[in-house]
Amino acid sequence: MRTPLPLKLLAWGIALTLVALPIVGVLNGWFASDRWPVRKIELRAEYNHVSAEQIRAAVQGELGTGFFAMELGEVQQAVMGLPWVERVEARKQWPDTLQVTVYERQPYARWGEKRLISRTGDIFSVPGADGMQGLPALSGPDERLADVLAFYAECLREFAGSGLGVRAVDLSARGSWRLTLASGALIELGRVEPRQRLKRFLDAWPQLASGAAGPPVYVDLRYENGFALRWALPTPGAPNTPPASPHPTPGTTPAGQA
Repeated sequence: MRTPLPLKLLAWGIALTLVALPIVGVLNGWFASDRWPVRKIELRAEYNHVSAEQIRAAVQGELGTGFFAMELGEVQQAVMGLPWVERVEARKQWPDTLQVTVYERQPYARWGEKRLISRTGDIFSVPGADGMQGLPALSGPDERLADVLAFYAECLREFAGSGLGVRAVDLSARGSWRLTLASGALIELGRVEPRQRLKRFLDAWPQLASGAAGPPVYVDLRYENGFALRWALPTPGAPNTPPASPHPTPGTTPAGQA
């Protein structure tokens, strides 16, 4: 079916208008930097870590710029330079308003001594990160971040219902795993089959816990067929705690560390 001639003429007319309009705008100064200046800023943010004053200061230089001359990319880049900012949306609303929406990073855990991991799995740095409390402490080579996050998530599942909480996970440069419990106890897993060795310990833990006054201060799982524990020295008048000794898997004996 052939398109009627009037519709073709209308389509060509719209196309020519769209091409000519910017040219006419330039000739008439519509896009000049001082034409229809932006005078207002509307902010939307959570304000947990980034304040309205910081955002306004970042975009202050754009105020007074012409509505059509303002570059939203520059606005976004200026706000993205602030600590804690993860994403920025900027829009213009006729005739003189700039709308800015700021999404903050949500900290999930500490990474090493001075950096954080966001809930989207990104490593970032902000002032005062080393003093933040209440976050799990994860560490390892940056390129192994995904492995550390996955292992920490597995630990949370495995320790559920055990009465023991995981406070920190560390992966050394050589690939050796170590856990720190909420009690401060250290668990050495080593490099070989850390998941299987952790499961072996947790399977035996209910029986061990029934005869103990609390969690051990040190657990070494780097044995081929068993593990060793060290308990805190009993305080005067307190019940005796199990001695520091290896706990082999039934029917086996401890072997050299791996």
